[in-house]
Amino acid sequence: MTPFELAEPRTLCEAVSLLVSGEAPARAISGGTALMLMMKAGVFQPARLVSLRRVEMRHSEITATLNGGLSIGAMATLSALARSVAVQQAAPVITQTLKTLSNVRVRNVATLGGHLAHGDPHMDLPPVLAALGAQVRTLSPTGERTLAVADLYTGYYETMLADNELIAEIVVPPQSGWRAAYMKVATRAADDWPTLGVTVALQMESNVVKDARIVVSAATNTPVRLAAAESALRGASLDKAALSRCGDAAASDVELAADAHGSSAYKRELLRVYTQRAVRQAALT
Repeated sequence: MTPFELAEPRTLCEAVSLLVSGEAPARAISGGTALMLMMKAGVFQPARLVSLRRVEMRHSEITATLNGGLSIGAMATLSALARSVAVQQAAPVITQTLKTLSNVRVRNVATLGGHLAHGDPHMDLPPVLAALGAQVRTLSPTGERTLAVADLYTGYYETMLADNELIAEIVVPPQSGWRAAYMKVATRAADDWPTLGVTVALQMESNVVKDARIVVSAATNTPVRLAAAESALRGASLDKAALSRCGDAAASDVELAADAHGSSAYKRELLRVYTQRAVRQAALT
């Protein structure tokens, strides 16, 4: 790695100001589980690293909101998220997803804000949070703004975040009446990067789907809502025919990327099958 300056601000506002570094590139680092690997590989060569480890403790807090949602500080670790009773009660699909998200060593240091800001399409939580309707609150020298997680990603490793903008908080709205499930396909260990990830959130009335959100990831450059598959479910009873229509719609609704984990045709068949499985799992939640 090339030499770099390490800054350790005590507030998030100070951290944002340190990211404005003129011609010398600067990058924020929280857990560093992805950034350090990319620096060692020479992908990033920042002149300054701005560590977020010493910023206010409130940015690591996980709290239930009065309306039944969640407020999660961006510096909350994935392990803290997995252990949180508030998360388990308000959005159990997040807790379930974390069981196979990498390994405990990574989860102990990786933060939710960094997980989302990294922009890697193979991350597990972005499609889950997108399906739950979550938002991020960000901070930059020009002030704060709120973005839907579903709108955060613009391309492969690309986000809506400016170079001097940091995620401060993740807000998950109340999930009353919604059931959700996340399923992923990994070609090696269960906690490996997903080859395909599918999140389904359903509003049910008896056995009839009132509303649906379906998000695919990993096989796409960004998390993608599957509008045709959602439409195939709305107003339908969850029988074999409806599930088949939903799976077919999902498989024809999005462009899938071929890579070392499989061809686009292979992933399309995975998407057809796992969308149906995720719908069934969500309905049983």
